[in-house]
Amino acid sequence: MSYELFVSLRHLRTKRSSKFISLNTWISIGGVALGVMALIVVIAVMSGFGKDLRDKILGTNSHVVVKSLNRSGIENYEKVAEAIRQVKGVRTAAPFIMNQVMLVHESNVSGIVVRGIDPEREAGGSDLGKNLVAGDLEALSAPAAGDKEAGAPVARPGIILGKELAMRLGVRLGSAVSMISPASRVTPVGLIPKMKLFSVVGFFESGMFEYDANLAFISIPAAQKFFSMENRVTGVEIWVDAIDEASRISKEIQDTLGFPYHARDWMSMNRNLFNALQLEKVVMFIILILIILVAAFNIISTLFMLVMEKTKEIAILKAMGASGISIMKIFSLQGLIIGLVGTLLGAIGGFLIVPNLNEIVGFIEDRFGITAFPKDIYYLDKLPSEIQYMDSLLIVIFSIVICFVASLYPAWRASRLKPVDGLRYE
Repeated sequence: MSYELFVSLRHLRTKRSSKFISLNTWISIGGVALGVMALIVVIAVMSGFGKDLRDKILGTNSHVVVKSLNRSGIENYEKVAEAIRQVKGVRTAAPFIMNQVMLVHESNVSGIVVRGIDPEREAGGSDLGKNLVAGDLEALSAPAAGDKEAGAPVARPGIILGKELAMRLGVRLGSAVSMISPASRVTPVGLIPKMKLFSVVGFFESGMFEYDANLAFISIPAAQKFFSMENRVTGVEIWVDAIDEASRISKEIQDTLGFPYHARDWMSMNRNLFNALQLEKVVMFIILILIILVAAFNIISTLFMLVMEKTKEIAILKAMGASGISIMKIFSLQGLIIGLVGTLLGAIGGFLIVPNLNEIVGFIEDRFGITAFPKDIYYLDKLPSEIQYMDSLLIVIFSIVICFVASLYPAWRASRLKPVDGLRYE
Protein backbone atom coordinates (compact mmCIF):
# COMPACT_ATOMS: atom_id res chain seq x y z
CA MET A 1 0.00 0.00 0.00
CA SER A 2 1.38 3.41 -0.97
CA TYR A 3 1.68 5.94 1.83
CA GLU A 4 -0.73 8.27 0.01
CA LEU A 5 -3.50 5.63 0.17
CA PHE A 6 -2.57 4.82 3.79
CA VAL A 7 -2.89 8.48 4.82
CA SER A 8 -6.18 8.83 2.90
CA LEU A 9 -7.71 5.89 4.75
CA ARG A 10 -6.51 7.26 8.10
CA HIS A 11 -8.15 10.61 7.33
CA LEU A 12 -11.49 8.90 6.64
CA ARG A 13 -11.51 7.07 9.98
CA THR A 14 -13.59 8.47 12.83
CA LYS A 15 -11.86 10.51 15.49
CA ARG A 16 -13.27 12.44 18.39
CA SER A 17 -11.85 15.66 17.03
CA SER A 18 -13.30 15.17 13.54
CA LYS A 19 -16.77 13.72 14.13
CA PHE A 20 -18.39 16.46 12.05
CA ILE A 21 -16.15 15.72 9.05
CA SER A 22 -16.78 11.99 9.45
CA LEU A 23 -20.54 12.64 9.47
CA ASN A 24 -20.20 14.67 6.26
CA THR A 25 -18.25 11.79 4.73
CA TRP A 26 -21.09 9.37 5.47
CA ILE A 27 -23.63 11.87 4.15
CA SER A 28 -21.60 12.12 0.93
CA ILE A 29 -21.48 8.33 0.63
CA GLY A 30 -25.23 8.16 1.26
CA GLY A 31 -25.92 10.81 -1.36
CA VAL A 32 -23.89 8.97 -3.98
CA ALA A 33 -25.52 5.65 -3.05
CA LEU A 34 -29.02 7.16 -3.22
CA GLY A 35 -28.35 8.73 -6.63
CA VAL A 36 -26.94 5.53 -8.13
CA MET A 37 -29.75 3.40 -6.68
CA ALA A 38 -32.44 5.80 -7.94
CA LEU A 39 -30.90 5.87 -11.41
CA ILE A 40 -30.69 2.09 -11.70
CA VAL A 41 -34.28 1.60 -10.48
CA VAL A 42 -35.79 4.36 -12.66
CA ILE A 43 -33.93 3.28 -15.80
CA ALA A 44 -34.99 -0.34 -15.15
CA VAL A 45 -38.66 0.70 -14.73
CA MET A 46 -38.65 2.91 -17.83
CA SER A 47 -37.00 0.11 -19.85
CA GLY A 48 -39.62 -2.28 -18.51
CA PHE A 49 -42.42 0.08 -19.55
CA GLY A 50 -40.87 0.38 -23.03
CA LYS A 51 -40.57 -3.40 -23.40
CA ASP A 52 -44.12 -3.93 -22.11
CA LEU A 53 -45.47 -1.36 -24.58
CA ARG A 54 -43.48 -2.93 -27.42
CA ASP A 55 -44.78 -6.41 -26.57
CA LYS A 56 -48.38 -5.15 -26.49
CA ILE A 57 -47.99 -3.41 -29.85
CA LEU A 58 -46.31 -6.42 -31.46
CA GLY A 59 -48.82 -8.76 -29.85
CA THR A 60 -51.50 -7.28 -32.09
CA ASN A 61 -49.44 -5.99 -35.03
CA SER A 62 -46.82 -7.69 -37.14
CA HIS A 63 -43.09 -6.95 -37.20
CA VAL A 64 -43.02 -5.95 -40.88
CA VAL A 65 -45.84 -4.90 -43.23
CA VAL A 66 -45.68 -5.06 -47.03
CA LYS A 67 -48.15 -3.02 -49.07
CA SER A 68 -48.49 -2.15 -52.72
CA LEU A 69 -48.25 1.39 -54.03
CA ASN A 70 -51.23 0.41 -56.16
CA ARG A 71 -54.30 1.53 -54.18
CA SER A 72 -56.35 -1.44 -55.33
CA GLY A 73 -54.19 -3.76 -53.19
CA ILE A 74 -52.10 -6.87 -53.84
CA GLU A 75 -53.63 -9.41 -56.22
CA ASN A 76 -51.00 -12.18 -56.34
CA TYR A 77 -50.53 -12.12 -52.57
CA GLU A 78 -49.79 -15.85 -52.22
CA LYS A 79 -46.76 -15.54 -54.50
CA VAL A 80 -45.64 -12.43 -52.62
CA ALA A 81 -46.02 -14.19 -49.28
CA GLU A 82 -44.05 -17.19 -50.56
CA ALA A 83 -41.23 -14.93 -51.79
CA ILE A 84 -41.16 -13.20 -48.39
CA ARG A 85 -40.91 -16.52 -46.52
CA GLN A 86 -37.69 -17.27 -48.41
CA VAL A 87 -35.95 -14.27 -46.80
CA LYS A 88 -33.64 -15.32 -43.99
CA GLY A 89 -35.00 -14.51 -40.54
CA VAL A 90 -38.70 -14.50 -41.55
CA ARG A 91 -40.83 -16.76 -39.33
CA THR A 92 -44.14 -16.51 -41.14
CA ALA A 93 -46.10 -14.24 -43.48
CA ALA A 94 -49.87 -13.81 -43.83
CA PRO A 95 -52.15 -11.65 -46.00
CA PHE A 96 -54.49 -9.13 -44.41
CA ILE A 97 -57.17 -6.60 -45.29
CA MET A 98 -57.65 -3.36 -43.37
CA ASN A 99 -60.37 -0.76 -43.68
CA GLN A 100 -62.46 1.66 -41.67
CA VAL A 101 -66.12 0.87 -40.96
CA MET A 102 -68.94 1.62 -38.55
CA LEU A 103 -70.37 -1.01 -36.23
CA VAL A 104 -73.97 -0.75 -35.09
CA HIS A 105 -75.70 -2.70 -32.35
CA GLU A 106 -79.19 -1.59 -31.38
CA SER A 107 -78.78 2.17 -30.70
CA ASN A 108 -74.99 2.04 -30.21
CA VAL A 109 -72.66 3.12 -33.04
CA SER A 110 -68.86 3.14 -33.17
CA GLY A 111 -66.33 3.90 -35.89
CA ILE A 112 -63.55 1.32 -35.91
CA VAL A 113 -60.78 -0.30 -37.95
CA VAL A 114 -61.59 -3.82 -39.15
CA ARG A 115 -58.91 -6.29 -40.19
CA GLY A 116 -59.48 -9.31 -42.36
CA ILE A 117 -57.10 -12.14 -41.40
CA ASP A 118 -56.37 -15.79 -42.03
CA PRO A 119 -56.98 -17.30 -38.54
CA GLU A 120 -54.59 -20.20 -39.05
CA ARG A 121 -51.66 -18.05 -40.20
CA GLU A 122 -52.47 -15.30 -37.70
CA ALA A 123 -52.19 -17.80 -34.84
CA GLY A 124 -48.66 -18.65 -35.99
CA GLY A 125 -47.54 -15.02 -35.74
CA SER A 126 -49.49 -12.64 -33.52
CA ASP A 127 -50.73 -13.06 -29.94
CA LEU A 128 -54.39 -12.63 -30.94
CA GLY A 129 -55.19 -16.21 -29.97
CA LYS A 130 -53.51 -15.75 -26.57
CA ASN A 131 -55.27 -12.43 -26.01
CA LEU A 132 -58.76 -13.89 -26.48
CA VAL A 133 -60.79 -13.62 -23.29
CA ALA A 134 -63.83 -15.33 -24.85
CA GLY A 135 -64.55 -17.27 -28.01
CA ASP A 136 -62.27 -19.01 -30.46
CA LEU A 137 -60.08 -17.68 -33.28
CA GLU A 138 -61.07 -20.54 -35.57
CA ALA A 139 -64.72 -19.46 -35.31
CA LEU A 140 -63.92 -16.69 -37.82
CA SER A 141 -63.57 -19.28 -40.58
CA ALA A 142 -66.93 -20.99 -39.97
CA PRO A 143 -70.19 -19.10 -40.60
CA ALA A 144 -72.21 -18.63 -37.42
CA ALA A 145 -75.89 -19.45 -37.19
CA GLY A 146 -78.00 -16.34 -36.73
CA ASP A 147 -81.64 -15.69 -36.09
CA LYS A 148 -84.15 -17.96 -37.73
CA GLU A 149 -86.23 -16.45 -40.46
CA ALA A 150 -88.92 -18.46 -42.25
CA GLY A 151 -87.78 -21.61 -40.44
CA ALA A 152 -84.22 -21.55 -41.87
CA PRO A 153 -81.10 -20.47 -39.96
CA VAL A 154 -79.27 -17.46 -41.32
CA ALA A 155 -75.52 -18.00 -41.66
CA ARG A 156 -73.48 -14.95 -40.77
CA PRO A 157 -69.69 -14.47 -40.87
CA GLY A 158 -68.01 -14.13 -37.48
CA ILE A 159 -66.31 -11.10 -35.97
CA ILE A 160 -63.97 -10.73 -32.99
CA LEU A 161 -64.17 -7.45 -31.07
CA GLY A 162 -61.90 -5.74 -28.60
CA LYS A 163 -63.12 -5.93 -25.01
CA GLU A 164 -63.56 -2.14 -24.67
CA LEU A 165 -65.37 -1.99 -28.02
CA ALA A 166 -67.72 -4.77 -26.96
CA MET A 167 -68.54 -2.91 -23.74
CA ARG A 168 -69.18 0.29 -25.69
CA LEU A 169 -71.56 -1.46 -28.08
CA GLY A 170 -73.16 -3.55 -25.36
CA VAL A 171 -72.73 -6.92 -27.14
CA ARG A 172 -72.08 -10.45 -25.96
CA LEU A 173 -71.11 -13.72 -27.64
CA GLY A 174 -73.60 -14.55 -30.38
CA SER A 175 -74.90 -10.99 -30.70
CA ALA A 176 -75.46 -9.64 -34.19
CA VAL A 177 -73.73 -6.39 -35.19
CA SER A 178 -74.20 -4.44 -38.42
CA MET A 179 -71.08 -3.44 -40.29
CA ILE A 180 -71.50 -0.36 -42.47
CA SER A 181 -68.92 0.68 -45.04
CA PRO A 182 -68.36 4.41 -45.69
CA ALA A 183 -68.08 3.58 -49.41
CA SER A 184 -71.58 3.76 -50.91
CA ARG A 185 -72.94 1.59 -53.71
CA VAL A 186 -75.13 2.65 -56.61
CA THR A 187 -78.67 1.26 -56.65
CA PRO A 188 -81.84 2.11 -58.61
CA VAL A 189 -82.91 4.29 -55.68
CA GLY A 190 -79.56 6.11 -55.47
CA LEU A 191 -76.42 5.81 -53.33
CA ILE A 192 -76.79 3.70 -50.20
CA PRO A 193 -74.07 2.51 -47.79
CA LYS A 194 -73.04 -1.13 -47.88
CA MET A 195 -74.25 -3.03 -44.81
CA LYS A 196 -73.85 -6.59 -43.54
CA LEU A 197 -74.68 -8.50 -40.37
CA PHE A 198 -71.87 -10.24 -38.46
CA SER A 199 -72.11 -12.55 -35.47
CA VAL A 200 -69.80 -11.85 -32.50
CA VAL A 201 -67.68 -14.99 -31.93
CA GLY A 202 -65.01 -13.67 -29.54
CA PHE A 203 -63.48 -10.86 -27.52
CA PHE A 204 -59.80 -10.01 -27.16
CA GLU A 205 -57.86 -7.89 -24.67
CA SER A 206 -54.42 -6.74 -25.86
CA GLY A 207 -53.67 -4.40 -22.93
CA MET A 208 -53.66 -1.37 -25.26
CA PHE A 209 -56.81 0.74 -24.92
CA GLU A 210 -56.53 2.06 -28.49
CA TYR A 211 -56.62 -1.47 -29.90
CA ASP A 212 -59.22 -2.86 -27.50
CA ALA A 213 -61.59 0.05 -28.22
CA ASN A 214 -61.11 0.52 -31.96
CA LEU A 215 -60.20 -2.80 -33.58
CA ALA A 216 -62.13 -5.83 -34.81
CA PHE A 217 -61.17 -8.95 -36.79
CA ILE A 218 -63.03 -10.87 -39.50
CA SER A 219 -61.92 -13.53 -41.98
CA ILE A 220 -60.26 -12.62 -45.28
CA PRO A 221 -63.06 -14.11 -47.46
CA ALA A 222 -65.67 -12.10 -45.53
CA ALA A 223 -63.56 -8.93 -45.87
CA GLN A 224 -62.96 -9.50 -49.61
CA LYS A 225 -66.69 -9.95 -50.18
CA PHE A 226 -67.74 -6.98 -48.04
CA PHE A 227 -65.20 -4.53 -49.49
CA SER A 228 -65.57 -5.92 -53.06
CA MET A 229 -61.87 -6.72 -53.28
CA GLU A 230 -62.38 -9.95 -55.23
CA ASN A 231 -59.04 -11.82 -54.99
CA ARG A 232 -57.00 -8.92 -53.57
CA VAL A 233 -55.71 -7.99 -50.09
CA THR A 234 -54.42 -4.79 -48.51
CA GLY A 235 -50.99 -6.22 -47.78
CA VAL A 236 -48.90 -8.96 -46.22
CA GLU A 237 -47.86 -8.93 -42.57
CA ILE A 238 -44.58 -10.60 -41.57
CA TRP A 239 -43.26 -11.92 -38.26
CA VAL A 240 -39.52 -12.39 -37.83
CA ASP A 241 -37.43 -14.52 -35.47
CA ALA A 242 -35.55 -11.58 -33.90
CA ILE A 243 -37.50 -8.33 -33.59
CA ASP A 244 -34.30 -6.28 -33.39
CA GLU A 245 -33.49 -7.50 -36.90
CA ALA A 246 -36.83 -6.28 -38.29
CA SER A 247 -35.29 -3.18 -39.89
CA ARG A 248 -32.64 -5.19 -41.74
CA ILE A 249 -35.14 -7.84 -42.83
CA SER A 250 -37.54 -5.12 -44.01
CA LYS A 251 -34.85 -3.68 -46.29
CA GLU A 252 -34.02 -7.16 -47.59
CA ILE A 253 -37.71 -7.82 -48.34
CA GLN A 254 -37.91 -4.48 -50.12
CA ASP A 255 -34.90 -5.41 -52.27
CA THR A 256 -36.41 -8.82 -53.00
CA LEU A 257 -39.85 -7.59 -54.04
CA GLY A 258 -38.89 -4.26 -55.61
CA PHE A 259 -41.44 -1.88 -57.15
CA PRO A 260 -44.41 -1.44 -56.60
CA TYR A 261 -44.16 -3.00 -53.14
CA HIS A 262 -43.22 -1.07 -50.00
CA ALA A 263 -42.00 -2.74 -46.78
CA ARG A 264 -42.03 -1.03 -43.37
CA ASP A 265 -40.86 -2.43 -40.03
CA TRP A 266 -42.52 -1.91 -36.65
CA MET A 267 -39.87 0.57 -35.48
CA SER A 268 -40.47 2.96 -38.38
CA MET A 269 -44.27 2.65 -38.01
CA ASN A 270 -44.07 3.55 -34.30
CA ARG A 271 -41.01 5.79 -34.46
CA ASN A 272 -42.57 8.82 -32.74
CA LEU A 273 -43.83 6.79 -29.79
CA PHE A 274 -40.54 5.01 -29.11
CA ASN A 275 -38.51 8.16 -29.72
CA ALA A 276 -40.63 9.88 -27.06
CA LEU A 277 -39.95 7.03 -24.63
CA GLN A 278 -36.23 7.19 -25.36
CA LEU A 279 -36.23 10.97 -24.84
CA GLU A 280 -38.00 10.56 -21.49
CA LYS A 281 -35.40 7.99 -20.47
CA VAL A 282 -32.53 10.37 -21.32
CA VAL A 283 -34.21 13.29 -19.52
CA MET A 284 -34.78 11.18 -16.39
CA PHE A 285 -31.12 10.13 -16.51
CA ILE A 286 -30.04 13.79 -16.62
CA ILE A 287 -32.42 14.80 -13.82
CA LEU A 288 -31.40 11.97 -11.50
CA ILE A 289 -27.69 12.47 -12.16
CA LEU A 290 -28.21 15.79 -10.31
CA ILE A 291 -28.53 13.75 -7.10
CA ILE A 292 -24.99 12.51 -7.63
CA LEU A 293 -23.85 16.06 -8.44
CA VAL A 294 -25.31 17.27 -5.12
CA ALA A 295 -23.35 14.51 -3.37
CA ALA A 296 -20.26 15.62 -5.31
CA PHE A 297 -20.60 19.16 -3.95
CA ASN A 298 -20.87 17.63 -0.49
CA ILE A 299 -17.59 15.82 -1.16
CA ILE A 300 -15.97 19.13 -2.13
CA SER A 301 -17.08 20.80 1.11
CA THR A 302 -15.99 17.78 3.18
CA LEU A 303 -12.53 17.77 1.62
CA PHE A 304 -12.14 21.53 2.04
CA MET A 305 -12.92 21.21 5.76
CA LEU A 306 -10.52 18.29 5.97
CA VAL A 307 -7.76 20.32 4.29
CA MET A 308 -8.34 23.17 6.79
CA GLU A 309 -8.18 20.73 9.72
CA LYS A 310 -5.10 18.91 8.42
CA THR A 311 -3.11 22.05 7.59
CA LYS A 312 -0.39 21.20 10.15
CA GLU A 313 -0.13 17.58 8.95
CA ILE A 314 0.15 18.70 5.32
CA ALA A 315 2.90 21.15 6.23
CA ILE A 316 4.81 18.45 8.15
CA LEU A 317 4.54 16.02 5.20
CA LYS A 318 5.82 18.67 2.80
CA ALA A 319 8.64 19.59 5.19
CA MET A 320 9.62 15.89 5.27
CA GLY A 321 9.90 15.90 1.48
CA ALA A 322 6.41 14.99 0.24
CA SER A 323 5.77 16.45 -3.19
CA GLY A 324 2.72 18.47 -4.18
CA ILE A 325 1.57 15.55 -6.38
CA SER A 326 1.65 13.20 -3.37
CA ILE A 327 -0.44 15.62 -1.29
CA MET A 328 -2.88 15.90 -4.20
CA LYS A 329 -3.07 12.10 -4.42
CA ILE A 330 -3.92 11.84 -0.71
CA PHE A 331 -7.01 14.04 -0.95
CA SER A 332 -8.13 12.97 -4.43
CA LEU A 333 -8.00 9.35 -3.28
CA GLN A 334 -10.37 10.24 -0.45
CA GLY A 335 -12.92 11.54 -2.95
CA LEU A 336 -12.40 8.44 -5.07
CA ILE A 337 -12.91 6.14 -2.07
CA ILE A 338 -16.13 7.97 -1.12
CA GLY A 339 -17.32 7.61 -4.73
CA LEU A 340 -16.41 3.91 -4.92
CA VAL A 341 -18.09 3.00 -1.62
CA GLY A 342 -21.22 5.06 -2.38
CA THR A 343 -21.49 3.71 -5.92
CA LEU A 344 -21.02 0.12 -4.74
CA LEU A 345 -23.72 0.48 -2.06
CA GLY A 346 -26.08 2.17 -4.54
CA ALA A 347 -25.55 -0.49 -7.19
CA ILE A 348 -26.18 -3.29 -4.69
CA GLY A 349 -29.33 -1.51 -3.48
CA GLY A 350 -30.58 -0.97 -7.05
CA PHE A 351 -30.01 -4.59 -8.05
CA LEU A 352 -31.81 -5.77 -4.91
CA ILE A 353 -34.81 -3.44 -5.34
CA VAL A 354 -35.56 -4.00 -9.06
CA PRO A 355 -36.34 -7.78 -8.83
CA ASN A 356 -38.50 -7.15 -5.74
CA LEU A 357 -40.14 -3.94 -6.96
CA ASN A 358 -43.66 -5.36 -7.19
CA GLU A 359 -43.44 -6.76 -3.66
CA ILE A 360 -42.28 -3.34 -2.39
CA VAL A 361 -45.11 -1.55 -4.26
CA GLY A 362 -47.60 -4.12 -2.92
CA PHE A 363 -46.37 -3.56 0.65
CA ILE A 364 -46.73 0.23 0.27
CA GLU A 365 -50.25 -0.19 -1.18
CA ASP A 366 -51.31 -2.46 1.72
CA ARG A 367 -49.66 -0.25 4.32
CA PHE A 368 -51.23 3.02 3.18
CA GLY A 369 -54.39 1.64 1.53
CA ILE A 370 -53.69 3.11 -1.90
CA THR A 371 -53.53 1.78 -5.46
CA ALA A 372 -50.36 3.03 -7.12
CA PHE A 373 -51.23 1.83 -10.62
CA PRO A 374 -54.99 1.28 -11.18
CA LYS A 375 -55.45 -1.45 -13.78
CA ASP A 376 -58.34 0.30 -15.49
CA ILE A 377 -56.08 3.31 -16.17
CA TYR A 378 -52.63 1.84 -16.77
CA TYR A 379 -53.61 -1.63 -18.05
CA LEU A 380 -50.94 -3.18 -15.85
CA ASP A 381 -51.22 -6.19 -13.59
CA LYS A 382 -47.68 -5.54 -12.29
CA LEU A 383 -45.02 -2.86 -12.50
CA PRO A 384 -42.76 -3.81 -15.42
CA SER A 385 -39.02 -3.54 -14.82
CA GLU A 386 -35.94 -4.87 -16.56
CA ILE A 387 -32.37 -4.31 -15.36
CA GLN A 388 -30.27 -2.64 -18.06
CA TYR A 389 -26.75 -3.85 -17.36
CA MET A 390 -25.11 -1.60 -19.94
CA ASP A 391 -26.96 1.47 -18.64
CA SER A 392 -26.11 0.44 -15.07
CA LEU A 393 -22.42 0.20 -16.01
CA LEU A 394 -22.57 3.72 -17.47
CA ILE A 395 -24.24 4.96 -14.27
CA VAL A 396 -21.46 3.41 -12.15
CA ILE A 397 -18.75 4.94 -14.34
CA PHE A 398 -20.44 8.38 -14.33
CA SER A 399 -20.78 8.30 -10.55
CA ILE A 400 -17.13 7.37 -9.89
CA VAL A 401 -15.83 9.92 -12.41
CA ILE A 402 -18.00 12.73 -10.94
CA CYS A 403 -16.82 11.97 -7.39
CA PHE A 404 -13.18 11.83 -8.47
CA VAL A 405 -13.40 15.10 -10.44
CA ALA A 406 -15.11 16.77 -7.45
CA SER A 407 -12.11 15.94 -5.26
CA LEU A 408 -9.49 17.40 -7.60
CA TYR A 409 -9.89 21.09 -6.72
CA PRO A 410 -9.67 20.65 -2.89
CA ALA A 411 -6.73 18.28 -3.46
CA TRP A 412 -5.03 20.85 -5.69
CA ARG A 413 -5.52 23.56 -3.06
CA ALA A 414 -3.98 21.26 -0.45
CA SER A 415 -0.97 20.60 -2.69
CA ARG A 416 -0.36 24.37 -3.00
CA LEU A 417 -0.03 24.85 0.78
CA LYS A 418 3.45 26.02 1.86
CA PRO A 419 5.03 24.37 4.92
CA VAL A 420 5.83 27.73 6.51
CA ASP A 421 2.14 28.77 6.33
CA GLY A 422 1.01 25.54 7.97
CA LEU A 423 3.53 25.74 10.83
CA ARG A 424 3.55 29.49 11.38
CA TYR A 425 1.35 29.45 14.48
CA GLU A 426 2.55 26.11 15.91
